[in-house]
Amino acid sequence: MVAEATAKRVTRRRVRTRANLLDAAFAVFAAKGFGRVSIEEVCEAAGYSRGAFYSNFGSLDELFFALYRDRAELIADQVAGALALDEPDLDVPAAVDRVTDVLLLDLDWLLVKTDFLVHAARDPAVAQTLLDHRARLRGAIADRLTRARGHTQLPAVLGDIDSVAHAVIAAYDGVTTQLLLDKDAERARSWLKQLLTALLTDGSNTPE
Repeated sequence: MVAEATAKRVTRRRVRTRANLLDAAFAVFAAKGFGRVSIEEVCEAAGYSRGAFYSNFGSLDELFFALYRDRAELIADQVAGALALDEPDLDVPAAVDRVTDVLLLDLDWLLVKTDFLVHAARDPAVAQTLLDHRARLRGAIADRLTRARGHTQLPAVLGDIDSVAHAVIAAYDGVTTQLLLDKDAERARSWLKQLLTALLTDGSNTPE
């Protein structure tokens, strides 16, 4: 029993240490950019030794991937949760409102995400991590639209649900790229709502 209790304390401490390292790394990556950050800087920001770092991550790349996956999973869950209602009917404008309200439009996250994208563009193995995330987001959107079909009137252009899901992701990418430059999150959400509403309806519900 004593050994079991000790093991649980060690596990909780390790989970807490890992979370603190990820939080510190996020702040440092956002401020300086991946590729300009050392393990020592992450450890200093988190208040841990290199030993604590290596007990959780094999390299800075591994930490970076873990950080990206954590945030990407959060966004995928947010989108899936905003779309996954029990009723078959899909109120498209309301669904668009829910999705754009919960989507993470945080400038620091977008800076880190962009670093990851550039890194992935030069490394096929890393690119697969990003492609897997995008596929999950796309799948959540396509699944909801497919379940709504037959119960909700959707535009004729939605003949290919997967293509529309790709377009939804592309709209998000475009809006967040603009957001990185003008830093106007309120405008970004407004543009995203207009784009998605126009894409998923006949345009009659698009805001002025």
